[in-house]
Amino acid sequence: MKLLIKNATLVLKDGEKKSDLLIEDGKISKIAKSIDGASLKGCKIIDGTNKHVLSGLIDMHVHLREPGFEGKEDIESGSKAAVAGGFTQICCMPNTNPVCDNAVVVTYIKHRESEVNLCKINPIGAITKGEQGEALSEIGKMKQAGAVAISDDGRSVMNSNIMRLAMEYAGGFDIKCLCHCEDINLVDGGVVNEGYNSTLCGLKGSLRAAEDIMIARDISLAESLNVPVHICHVSTYSGVEIIRSAKSRGVKVTAETCPHYFTLTDDIITSFDTNTKVNPPVREEKDRLAIIEGLKDGTLDCIVTDHAPHAQKDKEVEYNLAAFGMSGLETSFALSYTHLVKNGRLTLTQLSRLMSANPAQILNLEGGEIKEGAAADLTVADLNEKWIIDSNKFLSKGKNTPFNGYEVYGKVVCTIVDGQIKYGG
Repeated sequence: MKLLIKNATLVLKDGEKKSDLLIEDGKISKIAKSIDGASLKGCKIIDGTNKHVLSGLIDMHVHLREPGFEGKEDIESGSKAAVAGGFTQICCMPNTNPVCDNAVVVTYIKHRESEVNLCKINPIGAITKGEQGEALSEIGKMKQAGAVAISDDGRSVMNSNIMRLAMEYAGGFDIKCLCHCEDINLVDGGVVNEGYNSTLCGLKGSLRAAEDIMIARDISLAESLNVPVHICHVSTYSGVEIIRSAKSRGVKVTAETCPHYFTLTDDIITSFDTNTKVNPPVREEKDRLAIIEGLKDGTLDCIVTDHAPHAQKDKEVEYNLAAFGMSGLETSFALSYTHLVKNGRLTLTQLSRLMSANPAQILNLEGGEIKEGAAADLTVADLNEKWIIDSNKFLSKGKNTPFNGYEVYGKVVCTIVDGQIKYGG
């Protein structure tokens, strides 16, 4: 199949450029000011007028729930949500049932990826068996089966020696540990950020220190061992400072954050809407501003969703009992564009780097750049389109979002994976 995108603005690594783009045999074959589609037999033409084409978005932190929790999400519904959100690749966390801690489960996920055939799915294996924090998983075998990283996301590896061994083994296999940083003893059942609003609402709070202590520990291990480490879903101003300081010393640390940490503050918990319950919690204004600054200056390398879909019954309970997490694949790009680019904090090229090029580089994935010869993984968006987030229209099974009813800009109109239109078009 041949595809020709005409008159679009391409978001390249060095800026934006008005061009035509030709796709043949799943690859970008030509980028030029004008390409004559009439001379290309069997070529489908997409009108890119007033549209922007970005390198396919990559989300390196997603929960697909399959196997074991298909009532919340499955690989098919998650993939549909991904391509609707502009994501051509997603990386799925291992807290499934059974836990993705062996080559068999990794192979199963890759098989389902082929069956569903929408976006590319990269499994992340568990650091420890059963995510119990006691014994290392079979890291080498999981990588051989297709795992691109290891993580016990949802749980911290509290045993520092186990974490040390995990980093050493991962380094030997040229993959990274993605660290969920949370001192569970210090959290002690906290469900929201500890501060004025937690006191006002009578909800048990979780200190920033519970996150920061583990960020510092994992960075210290990486520095001592001279191995890379990746810090997941940073939410605190002090965590940003720890990472910035480590980078200035040359530590091989990368880090991510999520749209809810740079768009919301813990004022949202006063509604007692359980869709605002997420781990780590949404924090205060000084944290939100520090997260934005960290994205601007390169301290934070990626924007991810931490897409955590839940069934309605998991959220329609009292706040303390509700499940943590929010559904994010279908809102991430628009929220990021609206709150970071449209208001002038970042350029579109910088946003593309945060949502595509950097995740590809961190996990050694193909993709992340629009250039001739590259895989034709592309996201086409109308940046001028204003729309209202409506969770009832989500393709994900998880309708749990605090952003329902929010007005945003930037609508994904077409998602192309390996030269095939998987959404819109």
